[in-house]
Amino acid sequence: MDWSVQQIAKLAGTTSRTLRHYDAVGLLKPSRVGENGYRYYDQTALLRLQRILLLRDLGLGLPAIAGVLDRDQEAGPALAAHLKWLQQEYDRLARQIASVQHTLKEVKAGRELMAEKMFDGFDHTEYKGEVEQRWGKDAYAQGDAWWRGMDGAEKDGWKERSARLSQDWIAAAEAGIAPDAPEAQDLARRHVEWLTGIPGTPAAGGNLAGYLSGLGEMYVADQRFAANYGGTAGATFVRDALQAYAAKNL
Repeated sequence: MDWSVQQIAKLAGTTSRTLRHYDAVGLLKPSRVGENGYRYYDQTALLRLQRILLLRDLGLGLPAIAGVLDRDQEAGPALAAHLKWLQQEYDRLARQIASVQHTLKEVKAGRELMAEKMFDGFDHTEYKGEVEQRWGKDAYAQGDAWWRGMDGAEKDGWKERSARLSQDWIAAAEAGIAPDAPEAQDLARRHVEWLTGIPGTPAAGGNLAGYLSGLGEMYVADQRFAANYGGTAGATFVRDALQAYAAKNL
């Protein structure tokens, strides 16, 4: 059984134009093309499209998505990893929804709000154990105090700066810039400034060269971090640029 491009676009919540673009860049080829020129997709193609859309929702660019699909061609294990991430996000969002519903109910009833029930699902301490394991309890305590000490505008500004840095890394990687090129080294400088501004990290403590090397390897090895840089290929570019910066400047 196969489906036309119009059927798939409607089912997947995308457009025929997007599917044609995926075909043009070699990301998703139709299973067959009819005599009328219409594209048709079989079950294998649908599995690939589902993975493309999942990876796109993680923030990966098309070149990075192609790299992931080429590297992890077995759909079963890859979808299992996607499912685990989606379940975590589902649980987090479900907790946030329940929290907001509870707050709204209490506000409408004119009752006093209970702070401990207002922020379920909003916890930034989710990775506390992992941070303490990697860098020690003091590192987490300092970073936590720094974050809690900022007001809303300061937190928003920091998040915006972080997102802009990630986007610039992705753009540079997709442009094919060499890790030791001036443009990449300027990004590495910005990255180091960003890291050293976070209290409690080895970067802020002075052990910068070794920290950069280990951090770069972690970006590549851990898909949660690699996703911030467009996937494994982008994370590899960041790692190599940071290592080149450290070798020259630290």
